[in-house]
Amino acid sequence: MDSGASDRYSRQILFPGVGQQGQQRILDASAAIVGCGALGSFQAAALARAGTGKIRIVDRDYVELSNLQRQWLFDECDAAEGLPKAEAARRQIARINASVQVQAEVADLTASNIDDLLEGADLILDGTDNFETRYLLNDYCVRAGIPWVYGGVVGSYGIVMPVIPGRTACFACVYPEPPSGVQPTCETSGVLSAVTSLVASLQVSAALKWIITGDMPASIVTADVWTGDLRRIAQPDRDPVCRACGRREFTWLEKRRRAPISMCGRDAVQIHEMSRPLDLVELADRLRPLGRIRANEFALRFEIPSYVMTVFPDGRVIVKGTTDAGIARSLYAHYIGG
Repeated sequence: MDSGASDRYSRQILFPGVGQQGQQRILDASAAIVGCGALGSFQAAALARAGTGKIRIVDRDYVELSNLQRQWLFDECDAAEGLPKAEAARRQIARINASVQVQAEVADLTASNIDDLLEGADLILDGTDNFETRYLLNDYCVRAGIPWVYGGVVGSYGIVMPVIPGRTACFACVYPEPPSGVQPTCETSGVLSAVTSLVASLQVSAALKWIITGDMPASIVTADVWTGDLRRIAQPDRDPVCRACGRREFTWLEKRRRAPISMCGRDAVQIHEMSRPLDLVELADRLRPLGRIRANEFALRFEIPSYVMTVFPDGRVIVKGTTDAGIARSLYAHYIGG
């Protein structure tokens, strides 16, 4: 470690749990963050400030004004420009710590691309907002033997659980099936920025401990920042008949087609049933007579009365203005085709 790094991270190095050797391990580490919203943006900033050598950010969405209340790496200019969150985060981190290598992946994590998007990561942090992607992450990590840290927030409540394949219970041990019935979301129940920063901090702490020591606390932490309740319970033992880590049946990795997804905290639906490259310049020319167009190299935004469609080069579309998958599909077919 050179003198510049020793000076920059001096307060971190002074902490007995880190030291010179621990800091070097952080500098050599590679972390992936899936989802760069309230949790992921904080994770990315904290890992960059700690000196994590390589950070890969995977996110399908773009910055909006309503994100700024709780999403830590973005500003009003990012929202005005409609930048993809992964790219906006990459640009901000370059200003925070230019020595960190940041790879921005503007993509929807699926069974078809997960191997390419997460290859080479030493560990993965969960910044997602839906159980489908978490089951996919869990299957991938258990199969590959890569640790990951689950985190979830809604309202004033948050939860954190590290998963170390082969040593702790996995996500499917604790949640064998997706929850049934209507579940609270950020869109219906809101969310406080205090709980997002708390949960993301606990996730980052677990990640840094893993990088330095090869271990993470085998516990589940829950918190309610409004009531002040904070609980830590021992993680349950691995389930020997767990679909994922017991029987090694990775069903979520076998799903190659995705249904429309209603997006947490947004009056929006994502359509990504097929992967196909789109020429955004050609599409902009075709749609311009039909509505308002705003485009950059990362996405095209098409506005018509009551709806806004954001189209990405991989064929993915976010339809804002509805949570009805049927309406979103109809708009997709009408304006994009397919």
